Amino acid sequence: MTATQSVTLLLVLAVVLMVAKAFGSLFAWWGQPAVFGEILAGILLGPTLLPAALERALYPSDIHLVLSALGNLGVALFMFLIGQEFRRHPPRKQAGAVLATTVGSVAVPFGLGVLLAVTVVRRPEGAPLNGHALLLGTAMSVTAFPVLARIIRDRDLLGTRMAGIALASAAIGDLLAWSMLAVSIMLASGRAQWRLLLVIPLLVLVFGVGRPLLAVWARWRAERGRTWEPFVVALVGLLACGAATEWLGLHFIFGAFTFGLIMPAGPGGLREPAARQMGQMTEYLLLPVYFVVVGARVDLSHLGWSGLAEFGAIMLVAVGGKVLGVMAGARLGGVDWRRSAVLATLANTRGLTELIVLSAGLQFGLLDANLYSLLVLMALITTLMTGPVLRVLYPPWLVAMDREQIEDPVSDNPAVTAGSATNSIRK
Repeated sequence: MTATQSVTLLLVLAVVLMVAKAFGSLFAWWGQPAVFGEILAGILLGPTLLPAALERALYPSDIHLVLSALGNLGVALFMFLIGQEFRRHPPRKQAGAVLATTVGSVAVPFGLGVLLAVTVVRRPEGAPLNGHALLLGTAMSVTAFPVLARIIRDRDLLGTRMAGIALASAAIGDLLAWSMLAVSIMLASGRAQWRLLLVIPLLVLVFGVGRPLLAVWARWRAERGRTWEPFVVALVGLLACGAATEWLGLHFIFGAFTFGLIMPAGPGGLREPAARQMGQMTEYLLLPVYFVVVGARVDLSHLGWSGLAEFGAIMLVAVGGKVLGVMAGARLGGVDWRRSAVLATLANTRGLTELIVLSAGLQFGLLDANLYSLLVLMALITTLMTGPVLRVLYPPWLVAMDREQIEDPVSDNPAVTAGSATNSIRK
């Protein structure tokens, strides 16, 4: 990298971070998730508003490659942090409501998304129909677990039954979404299919060998009072696992997520210090860069009437599928109508999780640039809807009525653990 390129990169990073954090702080002041403002900043710094000449000056091709690499690193670290939280278990006394809500939250929007893919939305040339339909169904059924946890914490819903059901359902639903995304990528991947057979040995190696070794090493570290290694071990492990899954024909996010699943927790464990050390770098540097990379791919400047009609169908399926599915499932799980609507509103939050799914779909040719832009806009609007609708459906007096004493807030309640996780990444 030349001196000129270095100067350009540093100036671009300074502009990106300043604009992203300014918008994030503004939306946080308005009572919205900061991640919404940061994503919007990325779009505003993209081709939708910027003239082509200014965009080329701000993002030269060589600088854009570096920004993409930094953004991908941010996503890998983010997925590792989310993987750490997926080992939490929902309260057993709410298992029926969680299961019913999860099935409705995933099955209905997924089915409607597949129907949308084969009837309304135009498929990119060369994309397999099954992979394209599966990807669109996945995009419709996603709930952003980390953004949802932040909203629940900011709205002071921790300790309510609704928070526990919503977070547990989102965690399980996102796990299903990652699995469906993996299948979509496998269908679209042009790499040798024999490599995919090595996924099973990799999982055996990670869980059968890596997890016990990490547990033993964590105890040894705790006995000697060592403090710095969790960050190094976590970073090396997630990068290695990410490289392995990328080589196998999947996305690197699956490797990073898997390594997060095996990090030891509890006293002397590695999970909490690794999240603490990794969270700030992810929040303040890498994820804002990722949002700009995402925004640079969004171009709504040529959106015509056909695009607006397509977007209307996408919004109808995204919002309608979540509302119908979650409310039906929650009612079957014994939740009344009003609180079922609260759960549907929370489940409609998409945020960063949706962007990762869409970026993977664009990378593997399952989405074209136009459809990608419309789906990113859908993710922003559905996330923005959550706060205002929640204020109407779940006012403070009803929250106070629903609040209950939790038996074990540290180990059993996903609301508390999710709140602690989002303290690290604040997304």
